[in-house]
Amino acid sequence: MTAVQDERSPVRTAPDPSPAPLSDRLKHALDAPVRALREAPRRPLLAASAVALLSLVVYAVVRHFVHTSMVDMIVYRAEGAAVANGTDLYALRVTEWKLPATYPPFAAMLFVPTTWFGIPFLRVAITLGNLGLLALLAHLSFKLAGWPRRELRPIGVILVTGCGVWLEPVFTTLRYGQINLALACLILWDLTRSDARRSKGMAIGIAAGLKLTPGLFAVYLLITGRVRAAFVAGLTFLGTFLIGLVALPDATWGFWTKYLYDSSRVGKTEIVDNQSLRGAFARLLHTADPGTVATLAAGLTAVAGLFVAAWAARSHHWLPRAEAWGICCAAVTAVLISPISWTHHWVWCVPVLVLLGAEASVEHARPAVVRRVRWRAVFWATLVAFLSFAMWAAKPLGPAVLHMGPLRQLPTSVYPWVGLCFLLAAAIRIRARRRAGGAPVVRLPGQRDGGPGAARERQQAPAAR
Repeated sequence: MTAVQDERSPVRTAPDPSPAPLSDRLKHALDAPVRALREAPRRPLLAASAVALLSLVVYAVVRHFVHTSMVDMIVYRAEGAAVANGTDLYALRVTEWKLPATYPPFAAMLFVPTTWFGIPFLRVAITLGNLGLLALLAHLSFKLAGWPRRELRPIGVILVTGCGVWLEPVFTTLRYGQINLALACLILWDLTRSDARRSKGMAIGIAAGLKLTPGLFAVYLLITGRVRAAFVAGLTFLGTFLIGLVALPDATWGFWTKYLYDSSRVGKTEIVDNQSLRGAFARLLHTADPGTVATLAAGLTAVAGLFVAAWAARSHHWLPRAEAWGICCAAVTAVLISPISWTHHWVWCVPVLVLLGAEASVEHARPAVVRRVRWRAVFWATLVAFLSFAMWAAKPLGPAVLHMGPLRQLPTSVYPWVGLCFLLAAAIRIRARRRAGGAPVVRLPGQRDGGPGAARERQQAPAAR
């Protein structure tokens, strides 16, 4: 038995009866990165910075030679122009691929500022902005997992920002000028805030107003007992709908009654770009419309994934990093069950890899006699999957995507397989901890509480399982 220290979570604290003025809070927030860099060990920080800089230079060279088009950014700009000029939002077709608008009118309204700048400037600005969002997502992921030690986190953020561009979902997000990193940061920032915050859930509602899939996180809040936050998310989403209805009544009516249900506007289900369960079933069954089979599979995955997510969040007495497991399970479930989940939607690989890295690190720190390699193996296998670009390497040309043999099915649907395996690993992890005879959770320095009402006292538990 090993005694370990419990650090109270910043997410589960009571509200401050006398909050600091907004100007002081903003100053504290802006000063935080500088303080963190000063506290980080100097030599590892410099080494990480050098590695990150070299990675970004190589990325810039590769990006130049792959002819980065940023086509989605061009679509967003066209949507903003349609709102600004009063033209039909959902009739537009842009780029050589004749791409239409697919987001709710509220999103198009937020894209209006992109019309103030030319496309060459936007290419640079949005790329730099996405790199900043990648750094923020890394910071929020480390905060969620409570790992590594606080003074080491700036080093982790720098490494993820510099080297994370090679993760295929991040690489593709940057290549297309997508908003996935912004959505992930909105959601994760909201979920890492204290449940006592009355505004918790608002950022999730805004994210759902931009792109509907984040609405699943409101369900996650509801089934894990954060009822008020779930309702705040729902009401905020309703607010985005009403804003769209008032500002763009015709577009809002058209989107919610017609265009939302026209899957042909989004893209073909069967192509390897679509890494959802439905896309995997379309390729597996050799049909562009996998029908009821895929719908039932997605429904079962939704129920199972949300069950595992809630089970994790409510297992805080047994499970280290319970909330991190719950949130990552909810995120993986969301991208699995969406009818279309392009590869760049899987930017949730960043918090997933941080969580698995935390599990692998803790396992490695235990005495050799009780070490197990499974979490290190899971971490490295998951990292390789997201670095592999496997679906592009195995991608067949044209209609051949519906006639792939068994050997091509696995690499062209690698993310659904990774997602399902992650949910299974989470269930096994939770069950193993709960079956440990009721022993309370192992706490590590710098680790957050895992769920509502988590125990505050020091606890003892077996060193490893």
